[in-house]
Amino acid sequence: MTLSRSTRVLLTAAAAVVVIAGIKASSDIIGPLVLALALTIVFHPMRARLDSRLPSWAASVVVLVCAYALVLALIVSVVVALGQLAVLVPSYASEIDDYVQDVGGWLDNAGMGSDQVAAATDAIDTGRLVDLVTGILSGVLALLSNLFFLFALMLFLAFDASKTRELAAGARREHAGFVDAMASFAHGTRSYLAVSAVFGLIVAVIDTAVLYALGVPGAFVWGVLAFVTNFIPNIGFVIGLVPPAVIALLEGGPGLMLAVIAVYCVVNLVIQSVIQPKVVGDVVGLSTTLTFLSLVFWTWVLGPLGALLAVPMSLFFKAVLVEMDPEARWVAPLVSGRPEGRSA
Repeated sequence: MTLSRSTRVLLTAAAAVVVIAGIKASSDIIGPLVLALALTIVFHPMRARLDSRLPSWAASVVVLVCAYALVLALIVSVVVALGQLAVLVPSYASEIDDYVQDVGGWLDNAGMGSDQVAAATDAIDTGRLVDLVTGILSGVLALLSNLFFLFALMLFLAFDASKTRELAAGARREHAGFVDAMASFAHGTRSYLAVSAVFGLIVAVIDTAVLYALGVPGAFVWGVLAFVTNFIPNIGFVIGLVPPAVIALLEGGPGLMLAVIAVYCVVNLVIQSVIQPKVVGDVVGLSTTLTFLSLVFWTWVLGPLGALLAVPMSLFFKAVLVEMDPEARWVAPLVSGRPEGRSA
């Protein structure tokens, strides 16, 4: 029995809903799996070069050590940064209290009732800020307990990657579209992470140097935060700006805070929100709007890790739903935001 096009569309949509629900229900497994797969893809070109010089097992070990070192370096940097932040915030308890009182006085002069003013000022409590910081640190430390699962996945993927070329060649004979789609997904993921890392490093170095020159405490902390948040599309700039701006306000008053905001707007806004999205869009074939929607959607599905994996996840579904199906390839220009035939 031949199904009509509208029936196939409805069945595809229903299947997508079921798949997304399954991914959301198993996000604790899917998230690390996608992260391990992305890291394996990043190091695959190195693996291809090592295969011509070393035995397969030795190449797998080298790639695995490099991937482990990268993950550990990122985790240690974030832990150190959050540790310094946990020490830094309580030292500004008196300044925070003074600003809270100033806000209370401004609200009172604006005509707000005393009960409402008291409720608003009581909600801003230094102890709660400290608890928030330590809670974030505890969450990062809890990630260390899940490293065994992530590292185990990376171990298996690293050794299985030695057979990728032979497996792809065998599969191409029967399903060339699938192999080409997966190759496009791998290339797009690798390009996206490489571009984000390069721009993130540039932003982090500039931010750290400028914040240090301005005398903002914890310049290294905010540099690490700028690098990590650069992998979050579109809104990473805002996330990376708020903490150093607040610390600058507590350290040097509104003038220093405005200086930090100005620097971030010139450097981070231009690089992260103007230049980088254009480069990423041209490289991976996702429009700026779709990239932002991917961030919102995959954060909802996978949690915080979904913000970092939003673009790779969207690239995977683009490969499966659009590039593999000849009848759906008309959607590609809509996804990329570029008319068909126009080059990046």
